[in-house]
Amino acid sequence: MNENPDAEGNTTRRDFLKSSTGILGGIPAWLGASSLLPPDQARAASTAAAQQEKSIIGNYGNWASSLRPAIPSLSFRHDRWKDLESWRKAAREKTWELLSPPVLEKPEAVVDRSYTYEGLTVEELSWQLPYGRRTQAILLKPEGAREPLPGILALHDHGGNKYFGTRKITRTSAEAHPLQIEHQKKYYSGMAWANEVARRGHVVLVHDTFAFGSRRVHYGDMEGIPWGPLNVAGKSDADPEDGANIAAYNTWAAEHENVMAKSLFCAGTTWPGVTLAEDRAALDVLSARADVDPDKIGCGGLSGGGLRTVYLTGLDDRIKCAVCIGFMSTWDDFLLHKAYTHTWMIYCPLLSNFLDFPEILGIRPSVPVMVLNNSQDQLFTLEQMKKADSILRDIYTKADAADRYRSGYHEGHHKFDLPMQEEAFGWFARWLA
Repeated sequence: MNENPDAEGNTTRRDFLKSSTGILGGIPAWLGASSLLPPDQARAASTAAAQQEKSIIGNYGNWASSLRPAIPSLSFRHDRWKDLESWRKAAREKTWELLSPPVLEKPEAVVDRSYTYEGLTVEELSWQLPYGRRTQAILLKPEGAREPLPGILALHDHGGNKYFGTRKITRTSAEAHPLQIEHQKKYYSGMAWANEVARRGHVVLVHDTFAFGSRRVHYGDMEGIPWGPLNVAGKSDADPEDGANIAAYNTWAAEHENVMAKSLFCAGTTWPGVTLAEDRAALDVLSARADVDPDKIGCGGLSGGGLRTVYLTGLDDRIKCAVCIGFMSTWDDFLLHKAYTHTWMIYCPLLSNFLDFPEILGIRPSVPVMVLNNSQDQLFTLEQMKKADSILRDIYTKADAADRYRSGYHEGHHKFDLPMQEEAFGWFARWLA
């Protein structure tokens, strides 16, 4: 397999921009259109060109975008990929190599507490990974269920809130933290969506992933940053549930993402690789349960949960159905427009040379996938959301699985509201029944 992005006639953006008949429609690129115009028109053309080049990295945007092949080298959209399984193997191996996730053994989960709440059996679980504090998780299933049920790994969002993890999408008591209630109102129409999908006949597991909730970095663990906003002098882990302390922690944790990501690169891994490893460990726990049908397991989530859905669905064969909400676009969208709105949990160095972002989710086109978008989502451009949609549709169509892909656009900003929940739950019901 030739992995040279410029091989086999794969035109790059750089080739196009170098072409003498490129964007200037027959006018030599070195001469430029403005040199053929009267002075006033030339100035206007020059200004328009400069404005077109604006991006979140200034006028370097077009140049940076041109460095990658127009169609990444391992894209199934290339004509040279005729055999689906050969492509899947190549795409998966390269993605796995670049993510470099840590190898984790199946964790031993402990039931710390069990009770019922609003028609659901609730288990508070925990397990210890080789690093960090114990992972805490919530398992939800219909009260009185006897036979094995389909399972869903419900993936919590990022939301700029690392203090909370599982609590963002669950409710296990009439008493809830005010910030938990506020979060659910803002993004989920006031619903704990993991509870709602459990009531529809699923065993649902929600766990704190790397750097969130029980897995978050504590101030007391920090050493070696003596200045700047990450200096923990005067900060305390005491009274962590206080609202002001949670807000201060989330501000600090947002800054700390830069340090964590760089340190993980130095360790020979990546943030999405570590998150994938921890999500797969949770999937180990869910799929091993006697009350779960291991052949009927799905996953889904909003925002950061949608991001986690992309990697987990593309790379773990145990996922048989997925719903990605509020997280679908292209690498160009992140590069030129929206990287500043997103977490380091996305970025895997060099992967964009081989696959566009939606193609990670499309590595397994036998899996029924639903992608739900918000048309006014402030985290993406609508144009690039639609481009990602088109890429996925092309992959599923080429794989003769067009009926297994569905996308939807809902009015409004970043959210997973009631209408979207109904659509997602229907998808799970259809394919996990």
